[in-house]
Amino acid sequence: MEKHRMSRTARLSRAVLLTLVLAALAIPVGINTVPAFVVPPDAQAEQSPPAAQRPPQKLSPLGVISNLSKDAPLPTTSQLAVLLDASLGAPIGSMTGQVVDGISGQTLYDRQSERPVIPGSNLKLLTALSVLKNIDSTKRFSTRVLAGAEPNQIVLQAGGDVLLGSGASTPEEINGHAGLQTLAQLTAKALGKVSTPVSVIIDDSLFSGPALSPEWQPEDVAAGEIAPIYPIALNSAQPESKASAGRPQDAALAAGQAFVAALAKQGVAVSSEVDRPQAGQSTNKGAELAKVESATIAEQVNYMLANSDNYLAEVLARLAAVQQGKAGDFTEATALTTATIGALGIATDGLVLADSSGLAIRDRVSAAQLTQAVRAMTSSDNPVLHAALGGLPIGGLTGTLSQRFNDPATADGAGLVRAKTGTLNTVLTLSGYVVDRDGRLLVFSFMANDLSNGPASVRPILDKSAAILAGCGCR
Repeated sequence: MEKHRMSRTARLSRAVLLTLVLAALAIPVGINTVPAFVVPPDAQAEQSPPAAQRPPQKLSPLGVISNLSKDAPLPTTSQLAVLLDASLGAPIGSMTGQVVDGISGQTLYDRQSERPVIPGSNLKLLTALSVLKNIDSTKRFSTRVLAGAEPNQIVLQAGGDVLLGSGASTPEEINGHAGLQTLAQLTAKALGKVSTPVSVIIDDSLFSGPALSPEWQPEDVAAGEIAPIYPIALNSAQPESKASAGRPQDAALAAGQAFVAALAKQGVAVSSEVDRPQAGQSTNKGAELAKVESATIAEQVNYMLANSDNYLAEVLARLAAVQQGKAGDFTEATALTTATIGALGIATDGLVLADSSGLAIRDRVSAAQLTQAVRAMTSSDNPVLHAALGGLPIGGLTGTLSQRFNDPATADGAGLVRAKTGTLNTVLTLSGYVVDRDGRLLVFSFMANDLSNGPASVRPILDKSAAILAGCGCR
């Protein structure tokens, strides 16, 4: 086993891995499917990895390719336990975990997997399932400009897009798919020549309840991990450039001010102030003057997972509640996620969702619940849930795993492990899937809590454990 790992490590190169990820991202993953890799013609039958682990020679066409077989051998549970217990057994904090067969659901390894612990951003896996189940994955949210109740008054209506850009719309992007410059151009055209300054009112009434959760630590808010939640924002309520200040504490007003500036650049005389309607004031919203549309829900879920975007996770969860006729607040968003998870057949015993992003330290999720969530994405007969897979970071290459799996001890997982990370001050979690050397789809969750020395102390342990799965065998 050790010789095999070192020989594979020697073969891994950055160029090959980059080609690997391009091929992986080009293939939707569905039931019993994995990214298809082209078999090199000179591959040796005894020593070479299976097709699902070989570097491609060209990009695979779009489609669902069934490379997995139910006949592929399973790792032996006893041997897997020896390897993973040796990896996870270091006396650092408390460790739970589970590995299941992606096809049958059979448990192959279990380490207190039913015990609810703090999940960190692994909670976003549950949020992703709820969003995809409760909102059409192809749906786009509109940011509109409407005629107001008063002459020369317009209303900027927030529709849930918090990935707006300040410039022109960029259809090839997710963040910035819709741009305020484009919205201002369309608005200016609809208004025509105006003789007196136009006033702008922002309607952000789509969400209700507090914008900032009492479950979040003040230091996390101060550090910019999250900001008050509104149904409209630029760049997920983060600065668009390094030269800008920190997160806006009122993302809706900040977006309104950016829209006013964009209107002025189009030559529209516009009042510099933008505000919400006063109490009792009717905006009497009239005809639509202009609109821009967001990236699709599936694309936004992928972006949220790949970048572990806390703000977007909270917004998408609220949008799911609104789509189901519920209030767009923290309580309804988390309640809907819990109900959706249960309806998907995932046990909710011990599940505590205090938010939708995983920042709240009161959150509790078990490794078993997370493996079932990932398995729903990989192997469910509901293809809607498969849309989340494209957002899972790839070891050594993309998202929050781009700087991991890059040393000899973990290189077996480079380009192969696809997993969601989770990090808090005393928490590190990793949940996802991998195709082992025998072509078997393995789904896993490893969760470390009570890390007195911080998450960095256990990161090599979790990465090595996932890399062990990629290198199986294990018989």
